[in-house]
Amino acid sequence: MPEATVTTEAVYEALKTVYDPEIPVNVVDLGLVYDVQVTDSDVYVQMTLTFPGCGMGPYIGQQAEWAVQELDGVEEVQIEMVFDPPWSPDLISEEARSQLGI
Repeated sequence: MPEATVTTEAVYEALKTVYDPEIPVNVVDLGLVYDVQVTDSDVYVQMTLTFPGCGMGPYIGQQAEWAVQELDGVEEVQIEMVFDPPWSPDLISEEARSQLGI
């Protein structure tokens, strides 16, 4: 049976199920996901938080890891939290902006 192939698009879709508990918008539309790389069955996600001291950081990272791990064909998931460049509200998608009323 051939292995399912993981795509970058599938990873982004999985990450859209992850929310910052303090903001009713997923991490992709918030602009918190900086990079996704898929190598065979391994996935690397580089993301940030709305601010470096965010107490929800470990929770959001764990939720992101679990969401990606659910994809068929994924073996290893690495979530890296970075704070350079710092997150800015400019990174929020148009859809999320209208959802938030900004």
